[in-house]
This record gives sequence, C-alpha cells and structure tokens, in this order.
Amino acid sequence: MKDAHCVVTGATSGIGREIAHGLAAAGARLALVCRNRDKGAATVAELTALWPGADVRLFTADLAALAEVRSVAREIRRHWGHVDVLVNNAGTHDLRPGVSPEGYDRMIATNHLGPFLLTRLLLDPLRRGAPSRIVTVASEAHRSVLRLDPSSFAESRPYGPIGSWTVYARSKLLNVLTTQEAARRWAQYGITSHAYCPGLVSTALVRNIPLMPRLLAAAEHTPLVHSAAEGARPALRLAGDPEFASRGGGFHSWMPGVRLLPPAPLRFHPSLQREVWERSEELVGLRRTEHNGPVRGEDAADE
Repeated sequence: MKDAHCVVTGATSGIGREIAHGLAAAGARLALVCRNRDKGAATVAELTALWPGADVRLFTADLAALAEVRSVAREIRRHWGHVDVLVNNAGTHDLRPGVSPEGYDRMIATNHLGPFLLTRLLLDPLRRGAPSRIVTVASEAHRSVLRLDPSSFAESRPYGPIGSWTVYARSKLLNVLTTQEAARRWAQYGITSHAYCPGLVSTALVRNIPLMPRLLAAAEHTPLVHSAAEGARPALRLAGDPEFASRGGGFHSWMPGVRLLPPAPLRFHPSLQREVWERSEELVGLRRTEHNGPVRGEDAADE
C-alpha cells in the first residue's frame, strides 16, 4: 500500500478512523472526507504525529448534501490525478426522520446517495489508478429487507426509533446492490468493488440502534462484539490484499456463524441491481450512459 492514493470517508471516529490509521501505517497517501472540520483536523494531526512524513489531506463535506459531494469530488480530482482505493465508510443511523437538502430521506442520502455520487464522480481517477478498488462498509442488516421499490427508496416518511431500523437496513441493501453493479460495469476498467459487514462493533453508530446498548453490554466479553480496530481489519484486507485484487462484487461478512445462514435473496437479482443503480443516477442528477463510463455533456465538469 506504500504511496497508494486512498480516499476514506467518515475517518474521524470508529471504524473509519482505524482504517485511516491502518492505511497510514502502510505508507498510503490519504484523502480524508469528513463532515466536521475540527474533528477532521484533529484526526490529521493524530495521524501525522504517529506516522511522521505521512501524506494526509483533509476534505470537508456532508455526504447527505449532494452539492457538497460534488464540490469535494472536484477538490479531490484537483489534488490527485488518480485514486487507488476508495473506502466508503461514512454512515449514520438516525432515530428520527430527517430530510436532506435535496429533499431525500437523510439516512438514505448519507448512507447511499452521497457515497454513490462520490464513487461515480471519482470514476475517472479510479480508472487512472487501475487496478483500483472500492470498499464499502455495509451491514448484515440488509438481510431484513424483503422488498425494495426502486422508484421510492429515497422518499422521506415518518418513522420512530424502531422503524428507523427498516430505513437503515434499506440503505445497507442499497450499498450491497450498487457494489455488485459497480463490479459488473467497471471490471472492464480494472476496478474491483467490495462490500463488507464488520460485525457487531461498539461504535457510536451501533449504540444508536434501539436495544443495541443492552446487547453490547451483555455481549461485551464475548467474541460477538468487536472493537473498532477489529472492524477495520476486513476493510484493510479488501483494500490491499492481493486475494481481492481481481474478484469484485462480493459481500463479505465477519459476523460469527453468519455463513451458516442462507444469503439474502434480493442480493441476487441482476435486474434490481441495475434498476437501483439507474434510479440512483437519476436522484443524484447524473445522466446514464450506454458505456457505463464517465458522464458526458452538462455533467462533464463534475466527472
């Protein structure tokens, strides 16, 4: 990973922070995309203190705001000519509904639409960095989604703390579906795309899920609960291990015993993967192209 150009979102705490540490330790050059500038600056200072000479650059954006995603993608493209690894880690679990600046459910915008747009807008740098990789932090929560309507998945509707799980799980299924579609569309460019579940990790996001603090407390001293550093290890493997250099589209889980369970059926619908991808392009304001490459015409400035 030495001198690899790596973009990491949500790197100020939890798994994202540990991923940034692991990449810096391996000698990678880092572009950290963070919502809070002060926390981001503290993370940069921490990394450069631990790894003298580390090349770490801070970029600020709220992934729920698509205009900010477009802006940060332009900044990254100006900063680097190519990207070797993109880690889509940033995510949220909101107990109450919110609306993004563009009018979408805020949790769907943060967990899916923002990362999807950033990934699409970094396609050219990823092509120039090929063989390159995209790693997305998803979740086994996607298994609980039994039906998905591509025409309405981003609409904001009322929900309470328990209902928030449904929206969170939907956002994680969207992550998995677009990971599989990216792997299919972009293999021709030498780009592999992976999604993974880090397991049950004691982070602020997980503790925000109803009843989860009690479960974490009960399982604290068992193999069920991972530290943030343990949750980051699979991402580092997917980003740098030669084993994952050429096979993309997989969903990898580090939940104990999960391999004994049947896969979630919705994951294996190619038509659903394509519909979600195309609907996501519409929602974020990108025009579809037959060759699945960079967006042309009026969006060229953002590609």
